[in-house]
Amino acid sequence: MNAESIQGWLLAVGVPAEVVSIGAEADNAWCLVADDEGVEVFWREQGNRYDWARFTSEDVACHYLFGRLVWAQVVRGAVGLLPRPDQERTAPTAAAPTAAAPTAAAPTAAAPSTQAHRPEPVPSAPPTEA
Repeated sequence: MNAESIQGWLLAVGVPAEVVSIGAEADNAWCLVADDEGVEVFWREQGNRYDWARFTSEDVACHYLFGRLVWAQVVRGAVGLLPRPDQERTAPTAAAPTAAAPTAAAPTAAAPSTQAHRPEPVPSAPPTEA
C-alpha cells in the first residue's frame, strides 16, 4: 500500500474521501504527508496536529493510517463480518417451510459467531508408574 493507493482502499471500506488528505495538510482530516525525514500521519484540526506519528517507510505509514481508520469503521458498525457463502445459500426465507433440524454434517443457517474459536481441551494421558 502506498500514498497513491490508500485512498481507494479507504473508500472501499466506507471512509469518506473528505476525511483523508494525502500529500497536504488539511483541517478536519487525517493527513499523510511525506517530507525529507519520512512520512507523517496525524489528525489536523484548527491548524493543530493531533495523534501525530512519523514513519521512515511510506508503506508502514499507509498501513498505520488504514488500520486506524478501518478500526473506527468497525467500532461504529459500518464494516464487520460477512456471512459465509454456505450460510447465505442455506439461510431460510420467510416463505420457506420449516425444515427438520440439521444433521451434524449439514451447515447451519445461524449468523456467524463473533467470538474467537477455542479448541476443546485434549485430555492428558494418565501418569504411568515406573
